[in-house]
Amino acid sequence: MTTDDHIVFIVDDDERIREALGELLDSHGIRAIAFESACDYVKADKPDVPACLILDVELPDINGLDLQRQIADGDHPPIVFITGHGDIPSSVRAIKRGAVDFLTKPFSDEDLMAAIQTAIAQDREKRAGRAELGILRQHYLDLTPREREVLPLVVSGLLNKQAAAELGISEVTLQIHRRNVMQKMAAASLADLVRIAEKLEIPITHSRRVGGN
Repeated sequence: MTTDDHIVFIVDDDERIREALGELLDSHGIRAIAFESACDYVKADKPDVPACLILDVELPDINGLDLQRQIADGDHPPIVFITGHGDIPSSVRAIKRGAVDFLTKPFSDEDLMAAIQTAIAQDREKRAGRAELGILRQHYLDLTPREREVLPLVVSGLLNKQAAAELGISEVTLQIHRRNVMQKMAAASLADLVRIAEKLEIPITHSRRVGGN
C-alpha cells in the first residue's frame, strides 16, 4: 500500500530502469511518477508533498547535471543521481551543488532506498522551514510602521531609554511598542525575537550600550 504524504520522481530515458525503480518503490509503499525526459519532468504538475528526484545523468534532451543547475533556485526536491557512466568530477560537482547521492549503475536497492529516505527527510525539513518563514513574514506585516522601527533596535541590545531616544519617543511609549512587537511576532523571549529577526534577515542596529548603563 502506497502513501500519499511523500513521492519520488524518476527521470530516466530507459523504460526498463523506470519500471524497475517504480516496482522497487511500490514494494516499499512509496508512490512514484516517472518521466523519460527532463522536459517532461519540468513541465509536469507535481503534488505539493515532500519528495525526492531520482535523476539520470545522461538524458536525451539535457544532461542531468545541467538540469540540476537550472532548477537550483526553485522548489524542486533533493536529487539522487543515477548513471551508467559515473566519473569522479561529475559526482563531486553534483554533490557540491546539493545532490544527496551519486550512484553508479548497477547500485544496490539498499543504497538507493537509503539515499531516497535521506532526500525526503531533507525536503520535509526544508518545507517546514519555508512554512515557518511564511508565518514569520505574515507576523512582520502585521506590525505597524513604528513597531517595525522598534524591532531592530530592541534586538540590537539597546536599552529601552536608548531605543526611545533613537526614535525620539518616550521610554513608556517605547515599552508599549516593544510589548506589541513581542506579542505580534509570537516571541517568547528577547532571544527568540533575535532568532526571528535573523530568519527574516532584518538589519540589526549595533548596540551602543556603554558600560552596561
